[in-house]
Amino acid sequence: MSTLTPSLRRRISPAAGVLALLIALNLLNYIDRYILPGAQPLIQSELHATDEQMGALTTALFVFYMCAAPLTGWLGDHFRRKPLIIAGAILWSLATLATAWVHDYWTLYIRHALVGVGEATFGIFAPAVLSDFYPESDRNRVLTIFYLAIPVGAALGYLAGGEIGSRLGWRAPFLICALPGLAVAALYGWIGTEPERGASDHICPTHDRATVLGLFRNAAFLTATFGLAMLTFAMGGISTWMPTFLHRFSGLSVANAGLTVGAITVVDGIAGTVTGGWVAQIWLRTNHRALYLLSFWSVVLTLPCGALVFFGPRSWAIPSLFAAEFFLFLNTGPLNAAIVNSVSAPVRATAISLNLFFIHCFGDTFSPQIIGAISDRTNLSIGLGATLIFLVLSAAILYAGARFAPPLEDSPPAS
Repeated sequence: MSTLTPSLRRRISPAAGVLALLIALNLLNYIDRYILPGAQPLIQSELHATDEQMGALTTALFVFYMCAAPLTGWLGDHFRRKPLIIAGAILWSLATLATAWVHDYWTLYIRHALVGVGEATFGIFAPAVLSDFYPESDRNRVLTIFYLAIPVGAALGYLAGGEIGSRLGWRAPFLICALPGLAVAALYGWIGTEPERGASDHICPTHDRATVLGLFRNAAFLTATFGLAMLTFAMGGISTWMPTFLHRFSGLSVANAGLTVGAITVVDGIAGTVTGGWVAQIWLRTNHRALYLLSFWSVVLTLPCGALVFFGPRSWAIPSLFAAEFFLFLNTGPLNAAIVNSVSAPVRATAISLNLFFIHCFGDTFSPQIIGAISDRTNLSIGLGATLIFLVLSAAILYAGARFAPPLEDSPPAS
């Protein structure tokens, strides 16, 4: 047995091993996040909560997420990221496990807030660690693979929330998700490695790219960040309310609504993310602005499909949702690669933390609650229709940002 372990470690590169573990953590992270919308009608019925209150649960998660992000970003640029990733994974897994003792709205609110604090570590450090393993030209490909966990995790979360929640009660899927998170955190502590900071960077670390103050003058970083923020407003609101929308307006049961959204999300998420990453990787060979331009077209193509989901004939809602989610997922790898490529290693964790702060502050922290408030006063179609305005803003910012895209090759940083 002792002779097999070194052999196995030689065959699996440190980069590939860390990528696999981070994908597993990201998968569990998104399963946990999307159990709530999958089981939302069940939770809402038991706790007698309004639409605005249910939307406020997601607001709580992201308020604590974005408030913790600047501190965790600073920690990630000054200390080893491996123990920070493990601590974050343990925190949100324990908070998820504690759902067994939730029996009122405000306890659930506090539980959701604690999950946000835990997620603020993993979401920041994972892209920074992967960027130190892989050079700029490969980051779109690697982050596309990494972010495949988003649609798969979201789909499993929807399915678990709707199916398991309907059969065993809405607390059961949260409990099932918590234990694997603790196991993967332990495995990461055993075999995960810490890469050298900046080891794979080839673009010179200029003042705008390598200092905290410079980030606020870094047009490539700012346009990618705020383009993603507008997109996140729409995505956060739609993902939170879509199962409820199909339950109310298409007549699906809670379980079938979660199953439908989950199936569409996993198929479109995998197909769209892979297609977008593949097209962007080919386009990058001839145009260094491809990461921004691909993201722009992703949003533009989503707009008419989204309008049909919210305001079209009832029979068109599900086919239109299928098309909208495919186009929306095209930008997953390219836009995240644009963000990490826009900055240098000395401030990459801080830059990612600022990016997360802004995309949640101006994006999905408040959009579910805003949509819920509009729904309480009008209907859910009009509430969700507000997301189309933010998709237009996202497309405009991303198109403008393409002119600031950095080249993928430059002189290496001085040793």
